[in-house]
Amino acid sequence: MSSIQHLGTGRRKTATARVILRPGSGNFTVNDRKLEEYFFDETHRMIAKRPLEASETASKFDILVRVEGGGMHGQAGAVQHGVARALIEFSAELRGMLKKEGFLTRDPRMKERKKYGQPGARKRFQFSKR
Repeated sequence: MSSIQHLGTGRRKTATARVILRPGSGNFTVNDRKLEEYFFDETHRMIAKRPLEASETASKFDILVRVEGGGMHGQAGAVQHGVARALIEFSAELRGMLKKEGFLTRDPRMKERKKYGQPGARKRFQFSKR
């Protein structure tokens, strides 16, 4: 087992991703499965890989990810955030470029809670005048 590794934690909606970067040949593993098996949608794979492609480090590392919570889109966003944070731990010079691309910003948008006396967060029951 390689002792050189860089860690990053990413979050999006209710998903949390723990990312480990190790020197390697570009293998991307999510929850003990290949990236293509876990994120079957091309869009989610693209979201997860964007920080590596932007920093041109895709073939330098083996990426191990443990992600839980949320849905596929939230998990892909969490992986993206975690990979970007791990890349900064690897090299501080990448920070400016990753920040400009927006990979380091934790997306704060969350689901709004349901309110009492109504069917959802914003929806109201139908008003009846009589």
